Amino acid sequence: MPFTFLCIDHVQLAMPPGQEPRAVAFYRDVLGMEQVPKPEPLASRGGAWFRAAGVTVHLGVERDFQPARKAHPGFAVRGIDEIAAALLAAGHAVRWSDELPGVRRFHTDDPFGNRIEIIDADAG
Repeated sequence: MPFTFLCIDHVQLAMPPGQEPRAVAFYRDVLGMEQVPKPEPLASRGGAWFRAAGVTVHLGVERDFQPARKAHPGFAVRGIDEIAAALLAAGHAVRWSDELPGVRRFHTDDPFGNRIEIIDADAG
């Protein structure tokens, strides 16, 4: 092929209008991601951007918002037990899965109901 995929630059998730403080409380305060300023003219549309290591999440506003309950990003992490504990302490569900042999993982939901998968980068 005359082209090469290198990586995923970012993941776009949706959120309802006016919920940026809840996004910050989850993605920055619970997951520990850095909030990144959105450039204009995108900032005037609302939403929020976050990043941590090789992960970038863009939250865009949708007026007729419906959470992504099946489609989801999968984040590989070190310290899966610690992130699970942080999520539980903040009142978020942690649903462990053993469906993939040799893979430690769980699912949680952001404050808007978007499904997120957390995968242990050190397992296997």
